[in-house]
Amino acid sequence: MCGRYASSRSADDLVAEFDAVGSAFDEPLRPDYNVAPTTTVPVVRVSRSQGGRVVDALRWGLVPSWAADLSAGARMMNARAESVATKPAFRSAFARRRCLVPADGWYEWSPRPDGPGKQAWYLTRADGGLCVFAGLWEVWGKGDDKVATCSIVTTDALGPLASVHDRMPLQLPRERWAQWLGESEADPAALLAPPSAELLAGMELRPVGPAVGNVKNTGPQLRERVESVTPVSLDTLF
Repeated sequence: MCGRYASSRSADDLVAEFDAVGSAFDEPLRPDYNVAPTTTVPVVRVSRSQGGRVVDALRWGLVPSWAADLSAGARMMNARAESVATKPAFRSAFARRRCLVPADGWYEWSPRPDGPGKQAWYLTRADGGLCVFAGLWEVWGKGDDKVATCSIVTTDALGPLASVHDRMPLQLPRERWAQWLGESEADPAALLAPPSAELLAGMELRPVGPAVGNVKNTGPQLRERVESVTPVSLDTLF
């Protein structure tokens, strides 16, 4: 799963990175090093009215159009790749409303191998590059009550990432952005293909302190490495 992540790029940086035609952020986009569900986050989607990609502001936690209220979003921060095309809450968005979710990296927790409690990890690209997650978006409500929401697609963790958690966000390299956004044709199964071994090999698993566990905490210090911790094996995790 992906329940917390870090996002520090400015709207201008994201517009440039994704060749977007504009941004929904009128004010500077503040860095958030502990993004939690129900937070407004930057995503990249295609806007027909603007004729290209836009950096938009969406509430994290997808709320289906038929939901009674917004509370459903807290439970739908993630969409499993295995069922996203068929699950009622996500299938319409998967077919028509896909987006990209930029992040510096994300956090996971695993049982501590040396005692009780859990160890927090920050997973990020070792080269400092941007992680780009496959996302879905949806609109709930009518008129002035409309709220645009989003979810991050997850898949089975592979490679070294599986030593920390059994799930991971579906990361998309640049060459897959256009297909995910619907700018070019793609087979639905190919859209959900796992990332390459090369991409996974370039990930860093960084043990971090417990402060990230409190959603009120933020700041770049949350991503700082703590005393080295050896990832535990999958046999002890599940």
